[in-house]
Amino acid sequence: MGDMDIEQLEPLPVDRDGRQLRSEGDQPDGLRKPGCCEKFQQSVSKWMLPEDLRSKYLERTNCCPPPIFIILISIGELAVFIYYAVWKPQKQWVTLDEGIWKSPLSYKPENRQEAWRFVSYMFVHAGVEHILGNLVMQLLLGIPLELVHKGFEVGMVYLAGVLAGSLASSIFDPLSALVGASGGVYALIGGYFMNAVVNFREMIPLLGVARILVIVIIVGTDFGFAFYRRFVNDEAGMRVSFVAHFGGIVAGMTIGYVFFSAYNKKLLKDPRFWLCIVGYAVFVIFAVLFNIFLSPAP
Repeated sequence: MGDMDIEQLEPLPVDRDGRQLRSEGDQPDGLRKPGCCEKFQQSVSKWMLPEDLRSKYLERTNCCPPPIFIILISIGELAVFIYYAVWKPQKQWVTLDEGIWKSPLSYKPENRQEAWRFVSYMFVHAGVEHILGNLVMQLLLGIPLELVHKGFEVGMVYLAGVLAGSLASSIFDPLSALVGASGGVYALIGGYFMNAVVNFREMIPLLGVARILVIVIIVGTDFGFAFYRRFVNDEAGMRVSFVAHFGGIVAGMTIGYVFFSAYNKKLLKDPRFWLCIVGYAVFVIFAVLFNIFLSPAP
């Protein structure tokens, strides 16, 4: 064979330590094109985290565990709705049907001694529009939030909103019934909204404005629907409370904000965490005592 000019040979790709790279997967991060999953995670980090935390999230991000909490809770709510729709089909999309009204899951003031109703009401919905609105919102917000903060934080915020919603309704609208997962959905919205406002300068400005506007429009529309169902449409002769929306969003703007702003931090060392926990516990104790001794409900 003839002599070969080494300088004319194509150089082998090597890393910074001089080791040969044998496959595309071994390429340095700066040379390898991101895949679909990585692009999705980058989009999630832009929507959910300020700029100084995105790199840390992308370094350790993975889909294990997957966003299982919000998916399972959504499947449960949909299954209960389908059960009641098949068992006793609803005649209208807005008003409650008698079958749902008599459900052991719905919150009714005369049955408030059945404590599970303060949480189980989230599985029962007033109609197709009601459940579709809640499912769409909690999946759109819950899945990205759970990818970033994992299921424990999202589950705690969601359930805190559900309980705060029913307790607030029992105090401020004590003679009205309650159905739907709006308390939990609004807790997610409240926590996400507070982070979008507080970290507005550290996020992409256009995305920040879009997020806040979308949340305001959705919340305003949903509140309008809740007011309509409570004060205008009384064909079924039943009053359905809307106060759970307020209770849920307050829980989200306090507990949700602390959980969702503490990425890569120890919650137990954050004084805001203890302040919110103590405040929430005081509210729960007051609500329990109110329902036992002071409630005008039968």
